[in-house]
Amino acid sequence: MKLFRPDRPCGTGVLVLAGSSGRIDYGRAELLSDHGALSMPLQWFGSTGLQPGPWEVPIETFLEALDILAPEVDQLAIVGTSFGAEAALITGSIDQRVNAVAAFAPTSVAWSAYDSTAKRATSKWTYGGEQLPCLHIRRPKHMPATDVDGYLPIYEFSIQTAKREQLESATIATEKIAEILLVSGGDDKVWPSALFAEAIQRRRTSFELETDHVYMEAAGHRATLPGEEIPPTGLRDIARGGSPAADAELGRRAWQPLRRILNLNVERS
Repeated sequence: MKLFRPDRPCGTGVLVLAGSSGRIDYGRAELLSDHGALSMPLQWFGSTGLQPGPWEVPIETFLEALDILAPEVDQLAIVGTSFGAEAALITGSIDQRVNAVAAFAPTSVAWSAYDSTAKRATSKWTYGGEQLPCLHIRRPKHMPATDVDGYLPIYEFSIQTAKREQLESATIATEKIAEILLVSGGDDKVWPSALFAEAIQRRRTSFELETDHVYMEAAGHRATLPGEEIPPTGLRDIARGGSPAADAELGRRAWQPLRRILNLNVERS
């Protein structure tokens, strides 16, 4: 595990989680470190000692990373994108040491996954050795078996056809997290992150909790923060929506709220 140590610490330790690409988000971690955060970009599957793919990933993977950060900082936070945002919100709802979660292209529910080794559907996450409740992914019968056009219709269909009790069981208890920043684009072609963000807001409002949601209609699945390079697309060439300009503008709009909840320094070190 690599740590990015700031020259002028702001007192925040940040766990940085990428999504289904399986990459390590060094660029975002370095950017946050430049503004004072002790940052740890974590690979959470696809390496020695980890799950080979994003299925049945122990939440303890993230808790143990937080254990490393905790002794050196005043507060803990998690910044995650897509599947990484899902992990961030679930971990933050379990570990009360987490003060803030920034969820880029978030989801309001835990999703199922496909174990490509055993050829079976399963939960994406486990905790205490048990599978976490999840919403199972269902593909519309009329939809071609391809992901080139993005997964958006699949996730929309899965939400629309889920039974109420299934939704309730899979919904992430985001009210257990003190501060949440949600960042979503209206042209997200991977999953309906804006609708998920709105669902998180509604749930937290019912608990009288405020939630920042930075939204831009033209942006896609991955916002690019100021000073951050456009990240690799991952192993699969799927539609993510947006455009470099729109994704950068969404990141620019998200920067100040992100700086606030992470207590980052205004200037780079």
